Amino acid sequence: MEKQTVGVGLVSLGWMGRLHTRSYKALAERFPELKATIQLVHCADPIETNQSWATDVLGYRRASADYRRVVADPAVDVVSICAPNYLHREIALAAAAAGKPFWIEKPMGIDAAESKDIAVAAQEAELVTAVGFNYRHAPAIQQARHLIRSGELGRITNVRCWLIADYAADPRSPLTWRYERQRAGAGVIGDLMSHGADLVQYLCGRIEAVTAVSDTFIKERPIPTKMGVGHSGFEVGNDLGPVENEDYVAILALIENGVVATLESSRVSVGPRAEYVIEVYGTHGSVRWNFEHLNDLQVCIGRSHGANHGYARAMASPDFPYFDRFQPGAGTSMGFDDLKVIEAKLFIESVLSGQQLAPSVADGWAAAEIDEATVASTLDGQWHEVPAVAGEVTFNR
Repeated sequence: MEKQTVGVGLVSLGWMGRLHTRSYKALAERFPELKATIQLVHCADPIETNQSWATDVLGYRRASADYRRVVADPAVDVVSICAPNYLHREIALAAAAAGKPFWIEKPMGIDAAESKDIAVAAQEAELVTAVGFNYRHAPAIQQARHLIRSGELGRITNVRCWLIADYAADPRSPLTWRYERQRAGAGVIGDLMSHGADLVQYLCGRIEAVTAVSDTFIKERPIPTKMGVGHSGFEVGNDLGPVENEDYVAILALIENGVVATLESSRVSVGPRAEYVIEVYGTHGSVRWNFEHLNDLQVCIGRSHGANHGYARAMASPDFPYFDRFQPGAGTSMGFDDLKVIEAKLFIESVLSGQQLAPSVADGWAAAEIDEATVASTLDGQWHEVPAVAGEVTFNR
């Protein structure tokens, strides 16, 4: 098979946009069988210094302030959408109208309605897509899924998932768009819990109903006087503004086949830095995974009560999916960026094959419906059913 050239357009050069770029660059070395020549064609960002960085450091051929120029560029075959949440729908619909497959970060929109619009537009255009559910791609998660699907844990009874972080724990951290209802939608529910919802569905099946509580622990934050990139580089003054969405959420969920789940997320914890954990329990065993130790899977198989019964630490190794593309053996660790390289691989392979292999816009829409039902429950204290979505979800394959 001859190599195929794929021209990349990127919208927004923040932390995630730079990570998308590094991931594309890594494909030639990590996944040479794709036989894809990736060309960094066009980057859009309203900040001039980011435009210069795109061309002078990262190697994009050209840079613009307007994403429309990226979408319209005839040399751009695929589009990475790494802009803030409130811009996702507009950009994704433009890419779909232009017939260009896109890789979009989560949450896809500020609510389920926007996520549906994005998914439907991509589906009607018959586009393959990718959504940034990168934690799925950890080799340890892949191994856990194998153990669950093979029946080694027996009948799955319950799952626990929590995503506890401290990135907003400092009350002096700036009041960015992430804390505005109009531009971010929900707070930690969309930002972190969407990952948790996807992980639960990927391992255990579709979430059908939720009930939840939430709270905002830091009510005001300082208004920034200088903008930064991602969560860093900001400067703030003394003026404060209101935080409009939640810092914390706790969810009780019902999953198909009678599985029960508890999910919890915070962005203002003091102690855990990025403690993203999922535990799956069955009648014959259980597994545990913690992102802070992403190369380890804790496994317990069997119901013996002997002296040595308990969890065994299974270290990621070439026996786990994808691991040998990054490291030669157990004990040498993969990192967060490597998970995005796997995601880039699945996206480009989807584009070249025409088969939806990466997490799809339907998966993104499904997570948004869980988020929406969660927000509704926090307002009225009731159980809310989660609607099934149309389109090709990949979590249940």
